[in-house]
Amino acid sequence: MSDEIKRIPIKELRELGFIQEINRRLLHPCGLALEVILDKETGEETLGGVWDFRDDPEGMYFGEEVLSADKARSVDKLWYSKTHHRSDNLGYIVQPIEEEN
Repeated sequence: MSDEIKRIPIKELRELGFIQEINRRLLHPCGLALEVILDKETGEETLGGVWDFRDDPEGMYFGEEVLSADKARSVDKLWYSKTHHRSDNLGYIVQPIEEEN
């Protein structure tokens, strides 16, 4: 891993499908949602906060009209392109958490 940290713009992160998939796969089932705010004057997108509907038994979900299968496939494609290399070089794909004694 490089010492120089590169950053991806939030707009690109959203366009690639990561915001959708973080929400759909992880946060929505827990009743949470990562919010993206669009500055209408500049077009800049920023992370706003996390919506909290944890008290809703079903959690949150997208309306079908806003879900994108292309975005889900884009995230999956990048995920799977990394798995072999991570497994071979690190011994895992998702970093394990050691159990405390």
